[in-house]
This record gives sequence, C-alpha cells and structure tokens, in this order.
Amino acid sequence: MSENGKATWVAAIGGGIVGAVLTAGTLVVAGPSLFGDRLVRSALIANPQMLVEAGEALRDQQFADTLQPIRASLELPFHSSWKGAEKPAVTLTYFFDYACGYCRQSNPVLDRLLAENKDLRVVYRELPILGPDSVAAARVSLAASKAGKFNAFHDALNAAGRPGPDTIALAARAAGIPAQPAGDAGEEAELKSNMTLASQLGATGTPLFVVGDRVINAAVGYDKLKEAVEAARK
Repeated sequence: MSENGKATWVAAIGGGIVGAVLTAGTLVVAGPSLFGDRLVRSALIANPQMLVEAGEALRDQQFADTLQPIRASLELPFHSSWKGAEKPAVTLTYFFDYACGYCRQSNPVLDRLLAENKDLRVVYRELPILGPDSVAAARVSLAASKAGKFNAFHDALNAAGRPGPDTIALAARAAGIPAQPAGDAGEEAELKSNMTLASQLGATGTPLFVVGDRVINAAVGYDKLKEAVEAARK
C-alpha cells in the first residue's frame, strides 16, 4: 500500500472513531429529551409492576416520617398482648377488632409468620370500631392481657367466632378470667391510645399492620406480610 493510501486509511478510521464518539456524546446529552419519554413509557407498559413498586416505595418513605416519633408507642405491648420473640429483630404491630372477619382471616397468617420467623414479635392492639360487642370483647381482652392471659383469650374468642355475650363468656372461661371485667383506667387509656395511633396512621378500618416503615391497612395475606417482614429485617 502506498504512503498516500495508508494516510487515507488511517484518516478514515480516525474519522470513524471520532464520529462514533460524537454520536454517542450526542445521544448521552440529547437522549433524555429525544427518547426519554418514549423509552419510559415503553418500559412502564412492558413492566407495569414498576408503577406499583414505585408507589409502594414513595408510600413507605412518607410513612417513615410519621412512624419515627410514635414507633416506640406502637411496638410496646400492653402487658401480655403479644406473641413471638422476647427480643425481636422485627416487630409487627397489628390493630384488630374481634368482630372483623378480615382480622379472623389474618390471624392464621400471623401465626404462620411467627412459626417461620423466630425473631419476629407481633404486638396486638385492640381497635374496637364495629359496635358494642367489639368494645366489650376488647375490654375483656385487655383484662386478660393484664392477667398475663391474652393469648388464651384471644385464640379462644377467635375460634368461637364473632364476639357476643356467649362467645366472650366462653373465651373468658377458657382463659380463666371473669367475663365481666371490673373496669380499669389503664385499659380505657389503652383503647384511647390505640384510637389515636390508628388515626395518626390514617386508618380506615381493620386490620391495620405496621412493620418497619410499611403501614398496610388491609387483609393482604401471607405473601405481602412476609415480604414486609423481610424488608423490615433488612
């Protein structure tokens, strides 16, 4: 190859490299404005779960600020109103109503999570919003908790079904406590505190779960709660 030919060949390669670099630079600088919206839209259409995940991340971030000043109150159980680890790595706070069917569906899910996660504690907080029988059951439950017998009463009443005079009395006998609590200022203060905490979390009903920075106001089932527990552990 002649010297002129070599020079032409080298110039062509050099020009190609420079052109490629300039093209890449143009894409980097102008790409977002030229292609950004189209690429994002295509990605969201192909992966709609991205929207759900982004929404959940934003929600968790927003709740983190709300939870920080009240977390200690949320995670400190009333006497024996808890199950699981004595020294937990993860605490799940559960607002419930004995008259809530969705809560009764959630109880076996929580028991399964407790069996599978030995470092998990579930703190139970009465939120009796479904009528007089709910309130009556919550008061007996708190009396049972104070006597160290929350779990026995809680499990017996959920097994008996919707709360009423007969089922509450049956569960109280199973737990070995009076079916008509004497009344206690501390128990009434606990009910009031639970209502305040639930209101701060924007609760619209029961069940309401708080774990880590996640607030879940629905009976979401095993998979979602397991995911929340694992996220809190990380």
